[in-house]
Amino acid sequence: MVDETDLRHLRRSVELAAEALAAGDEPFGSLLVAADGTVLFEDYNHVSGGDGTQHPEFAIARWSTTRLSPAERAAATVYTSGEHCAMCSAAHGWAGLGRIVYASSSAQLASWLAGWGLPPAPVRALPVNEVVPGVEVDGPVDSLAEEVRALQAHFHDRD
Repeated sequence: MVDETDLRHLRRSVELAAEALAAGDEPFGSLLVAADGTVLFEDYNHVSGGDGTQHPEFAIARWSTTRLSPAERAAATVYTSGEHCAMCSAAHGWAGLGRIVYASSSAQLASWLAGWGLPPAPVRALPVNEVVPGVEVDGPVDSLAEEVRALQAHFHDRD
């Protein structure tokens, strides 16, 4: 169940995705929020430099393992403009992070790319729970998914 607090953080993740796009990168943004509501970390994609692993969700997993206890990681929530890819899902699981809330799904992104005649991502679009079965996941959020679609369309010159 996505509530107003979740929506506020999801909106920030979409803002971060827009910042990535403005910086010339793929439009993905994410943030890590502690159980008490404190935003601990936020980032956006940095793959334009050639390292395809520079996803914000992966950065969150790495950051959290060096700064948070296992209990703090499990109680935290990751908010993201797009559902984790398989690499980021695995990092999330290995880090022991808690809930994930996303604006748009991997299936939506795959559908948009196919609809625009573009090749699929190099890693299969899997739902998070196929990679990390025990994590709580909420999304997509239709109103924000449309915003993400528009960012993706702009990045891929399909708007």
